[in-house]
Amino acid sequence: MEIDILVSEVGPRDGLQSIERVMPTQDKLDWIRAQFEAGTREIEVGSFVPPKLLPQMADTAEVTRRAAALEGLTVAVLVPNRKGLEHALAAGAHKVSIPFSMSESHSIKNVRKTHAQMLTEIGACIELLASLDARQRPAFEVGLSTAFGCTIEGSVPEDRVVRMAEQVIELGVDEVGLSDTTGYGNPAQLKRLAQGIWSAIGRERMTGVHLHNTRGQGLANVLMAVELGFTTIDSSLGGIGGCPFAPGASGNIVTEDLVFLLESMGLNTGIDLERLFEVRAQVQAALPGEPMYGFVPDAGLPKGFKAH
Repeated sequence: MEIDILVSEVGPRDGLQSIERVMPTQDKLDWIRAQFEAGTREIEVGSFVPPKLLPQMADTAEVTRRAAALEGLTVAVLVPNRKGLEHALAAGAHKVSIPFSMSESHSIKNVRKTHAQMLTEIGACIELLASLDARQRPAFEVGLSTAFGCTIEGSVPEDRVVRMAEQVIELGVDEVGLSDTTGYGNPAQLKRLAQGIWSAIGRERMTGVHLHNTRGQGLANVLMAVELGFTTIDSSLGGIGGCPFAPGASGNIVTEDLVFLLESMGLNTGIDLERLFEVRAQVQAALPGEPMYGFVPDAGLPKGFKAH
């Protein structure tokens, strides 16, 4: 059966980079394999950042290479710059995303670059990708982070987000992703931003959204995203993770709750919830003492529930 909504698991990257404990490489690989076997078809497995900044991500190259051996899995990674992209290419990533903070203050804090410098960096990445054979080239996405607001600056002008989306598409990126890094977003805001960006660059250039549940708006925003026609939604197993460089920004959408919402609405995710609960238990055992969230794992599936 064809998948209606692609649930992109970001726990091994966004989740693990936000906790102090460093998960052993084999535990990461076991998690990725188990979640793939439960039906997840896209997993963000790590980020290519200096290990001194994020020791949790020091093994991303090995994890990427070994995850890429799982036939049918799209292995996604995050990179902060061209150097990170070079490492991602060498490791065989299928999809590469570079975060571009719509808040300049957050951009400087997160990757130490102004907006102008980030546009130059993205251009350098495009130049590198253009030198590759098309068969070697991964999908390249710019994540429009802090698009809904910033813990440093506060509100972020929506016309700025639209303008930046236009600029990176003109540089040659394949797609942009809309990201509520700080959990400030609400459904009405999501609708305005999506429609504004689509009017500027076309619907095919933005199909994914990354939402947080920091203020309890996560699944409400998901419902709006589905109604608007987004086809990829990011989430984290157990809701672990956030952004270590955005104070107070925690609370990724819980993958288990997201899958239940979509499946109960009659939308096929391709993910087996019972097996996903087993993956949760496996990850919890590998991260003793780390909090994991989710209403559905605690309450259980309703009697007679059948996935699509």
